[in-house]
Amino acid sequence: MPAYPDEKELEKQPSHIVANDGVESGAEGEVLYALIAEDREHDIQLRTMSWQKAAWLLAGDQVCLAIMAQTWSLSVLGWVPGLITMVLAGACFWITSITMHKYIMKNPQIKDICDFGYYVFGKSKIAYEFSGAMLLANNILLIGFHVLTGARVINTLSDHSQCTVVFSVITTLMGIILSVPRTLKHISFMSMFSAACMGLAILLFLVFSGIEPAPLYGYGGDYPTLGQVRTYAFPLPGTTWVDCMNAVLNITFLWVPQILFPTFIAEMERPQDFPKSLAVLTGISVFLFIVPPAIGFRYLGQYSTAPAFGSLGIVSYKKASFAFVIVPTVVIGVIYANVTGKYLYFRIMSNSHHAHSNTVLGWGVWVGLMGGIWAIAFIFGSVIPSMGDFLSLLGAAFDSFFGFIYFAVAYWHLYRGKYFSGAYRAIMSIIHIFIMAVGLFLLGPGLYAACEAIIADYRVRARDARIRVMRGQHH
Repeated sequence: MPAYPDEKELEKQPSHIVANDGVESGAEGEVLYALIAEDREHDIQLRTMSWQKAAWLLAGDQVCLAIMAQTWSLSVLGWVPGLITMVLAGACFWITSITMHKYIMKNPQIKDICDFGYYVFGKSKIAYEFSGAMLLANNILLIGFHVLTGARVINTLSDHSQCTVVFSVITTLMGIILSVPRTLKHISFMSMFSAACMGLAILLFLVFSGIEPAPLYGYGGDYPTLGQVRTYAFPLPGTTWVDCMNAVLNITFLWVPQILFPTFIAEMERPQDFPKSLAVLTGISVFLFIVPPAIGFRYLGQYSTAPAFGSLGIVSYKKASFAFVIVPTVVIGVIYANVTGKYLYFRIMSNSHHAHSNTVLGWGVWVGLMGGIWAIAFIFGSVIPSMGDFLSLLGAAFDSFFGFIYFAVAYWHLYRGKYFSGAYRAIMSIIHIFIMAVGLFLLGPGLYAACEAIIADYRVRARDARIRVMRGQHH
């Protein structure tokens, strides 16, 4: 049976627990402390993450390869529109995340984005199922993307000693093994190592892009067919609306991980401390999402690719910086697999004691789900187009809901009847109207632009394949 939030069970929660330490007073606080007390009685306890571990988990998810696609976005948009988009995306990320947290503290029984959709749209089962379908599609596609990326990293490092499919299988098996831990607290330890490795990869890229004589490759041609490296304030002549929209979507994709946040909050021992974790993440993100891409654009200019490693002109430089990417590639896939697995696991196990106990059946179902999720992701990874186009598609199709629309609706619930009760509230209300408009824009014109870019990408690939065949026949 579908595991919709059980209102009758919530009514049975003990009413003698007193809320404190920043938790909503009254019924919300009582429910939260009852949920924590219940979790303490389980063999497998989920609500165990400190805010520090949550911060590392957030950083492990956000410090990712997509950062290296932002240089390409700047090369399409130019300095002025590019930096404005980055700053606005960061501001929207902080505001919507805080709104989401406030709503969850009002409804502490929320354990994932599906529950969030259920409550925010008036306890709608349709919204719950829609959110679940979107969660599965988004996460499995992203895991598939990481499978493909891992395979390409190993392929590059090994000088193509095996076909990409073999390396995809290796990446998939690594992901399944690392996905066995059931709690996000354990995965947060992996995230620390993951963020450090990605940070090293970014640092090496910046050093190498600065000391090499010239980049090797750009989407418009090899160096120096596009002229000397240069930067520019606005898009170059000939840049289409679809190109610009895809660059914007690429940026918003990087800034919108909130589909995972309700699950993270549900596994914190003090969910009220989530803003502390968020503040750490925002500080890291503001620096890494803007400074390295800007430096990369300065040295690669119109030759920027997504990811930017592809533009490096010296093979040893590319390998040295690319080598560290394999760790965050797999670990981020593990984070998305864990959130996806929990959604499916608790739908299958429902209120069974196996759901929270160390039983053969409980662990068997969990391991089976991990294997199935990664296997499906492996299949999707085989048909993913270029990185930039793929991130744009995800940004339009999913982030429009889980980064903007859901939280604008949550704000409407939180402050109904008080939208203009003061200057600050009026400003925040106007901002959330803007957030809703952005979400609808990404869902409409943004999704159209992403699809157009993918169609064009496949058209170019088909043309290149025909040329190779014709050349082979000629010889």
